[in-house]
Amino acid sequence: MSASSQADGVRALAGAAADRAGLVLEDVTITPAGRRRVLRVIVDLPADRSGGVPLEAVAEASQALSAALDDSDVMGGAPYVLEVSSPGVDRPLVERRHWSRARGRLVRVALVDGGSARGRLAGVDDAGLQLDGGQRLDWDVVGSGRVEVEFSRPGDPQDGEADGDPDSVEEGDV
Repeated sequence: MSASSQADGVRALAGAAADRAGLVLEDVTITPAGRRRVLRVIVDLPADRSGGVPLEAVAEASQALSAALDDSDVMGGAPYVLEVSSPGVDRPLVERRHWSRARGRLVRVALVDGGSARGRLAGVDDAGLQLDGGQRLDWDVVGSGRVEVEFSRPGDPQDGEADGDPDSVEEGDV
């Protein structure tokens, strides 16, 4: 079996397993690692959901894929290690569903002309992206993007700052 047909077979099984867990298949890679192979499967939430991928859903997809692989010969007889995970925060935003999932997050957008834009992603629609402050970017000027990691987001109370005022003292604080 060729590497591409093997990857296609795994992709079909992984897509079905992800779908049963309420997830979408993001990527499949098969990498040689000594006498074994490492089968990495990345699953994500559908575009209409936001937040993190629930660990229970990843576990469900992993178990379903493991059972499907055991019942098929798509990986052949050589041993392999199965890793199922969700994409990290540093995953590039390249598909519309990636952008949709990043609504409300601070993003840096690489523009096709070599420039960039930065702002909180306020909306995603058929025409393009809407950043905070009214900045509109049509899809034909958007290259890729990245979520910028924020340790605190505007409006999130900080430790000791329950009302947003760092000098306030809450009842029980001394």
